[in-house]
Amino acid sequence: ENPDPKNVVNEVVAVNLVDGSMKILATGNDFYSHPRVASNGKKLAYITWNHPNMPWDSTELRVTDVYSAASNKSCDHKLIAGEDGDTSVIQPTYQGGRLYYMSDQSGYYNIYRAGMKKSILPMSVDFGGSSPGWALGQQGLCFMTGKDGRLVAQYSKDGSSVLLTANVSGGDSSATDIKEYSGEKDGLPMMFGGTIAGENNDLYFIGGSPSTPSSIYKWNIESKGTATVLACSSSVAFPDDVISVPKQVEFPTTLGSAFGYYYAPKNGKYHCTTESAPPLLVKAHGGPTSCTGASFNAVIQYWTSRGYAVFDVDYGGSTGYGRDYRRRLRKSWGIVDIDDVCNGAKYLVKEGLADGDRLCIDGGSAGGYTTLGALAFRDVFKAGTSLYGIGDLTALAGDTHKFES
Repeated sequence: ENPDPKNVVNEVVAVNLVDGSMKILATGNDFYSHPRVASNGKKLAYITWNHPNMPWDSTELRVTDVYSAASNKSCDHKLIAGEDGDTSVIQPTYQGGRLYYMSDQSGYYNIYRAGMKKSILPMSVDFGGSSPGWALGQQGLCFMTGKDGRLVAQYSKDGSSVLLTANVSGGDSSATDIKEYSGEKDGLPMMFGGTIAGENNDLYFIGGSPSTPSSIYKWNIESKGTATVLACSSSVAFPDDVISVPKQVEFPTTLGSAFGYYYAPKNGKYHCTTESAPPLLVKAHGGPTSCTGASFNAVIQYWTSRGYAVFDVDYGGSTGYGRDYRRRLRKSWGIVDIDDVCNGAKYLVKEGLADGDRLCIDGGSAGGYTTLGALAFRDVFKAGTSLYGIGDLTALAGDTHKFES
């Protein structure tokens, strides 16, 4: 245990598995992540950044020699991407001697090949996953094994995950032969990510649906068919007549539009005949630089099976909607997010999907901060619950670990 967690030194090191000795390969910056060694074992790529940035704000992708580098200082290593100091570069990986990575320089987390200024797969979608930069080891792209070598990536569209494959073997050209797969028609779960490639065109990923808890799936890209569940995080199962399937809703708010997942009340054993609209629970996710999803959530289904509607909000600052949307909370945390959860609730009331006299809200961590602010500074919700929420930003900044300090 380090008695001074704010001053932990982060470095990239090589460990000799025989005698346990270590060699420092990259040092000098505040943070390092995603070290990736080329297939020939000679080159090392890594992501690095410094305070006060978070990895979704500004990072650099640098490359050094594993054995013959003249210096282990990051400032002396070759800068591949992130030179403008205002671009988030994440998730590098080597394939066939080439270095690939994601960057939000276009306004979305698109996929790039080192040496090319433009994305090899330009699209107005984020390939970075639900919480890019929050954890080590995240990888939103992979490559099929064998001679095929197709790029495999995933993004979200209209509340569901989309699997994309493309041929990127054409040297300095953009991707070709782009194919997309999603939903029941292709045998895939509603939400999934963290895809890795196996043998014989098999893909493995973590996913789920409103009725299926988070599970590990296997799916063959050639034969398709329904993805096979290899392991499930829970043995709990419920009949379909008590599972509310969400609908993604776009609603007007202070800075344009915001998004959320609306779950209508559902219980096959009961039907309300005395009310025109249900009570509503608005949920604010943590992070705040994260997002919600549509996989099975027992808490949400608890409320919907008992007559409540639930609105799980991706307020401004959430991931998955592009860089501008993600940056809405810059210098506006506790303002934009509160506006959005309040405006989302009022929009559903206007649409007849919620009772304006029975609105409540909850959230954990950063979502708890939003909840407390909405209750204290707005007159929209009748009740709320802050779960391990942030109540004092000054205290948080003064007593947290290095990453969030």
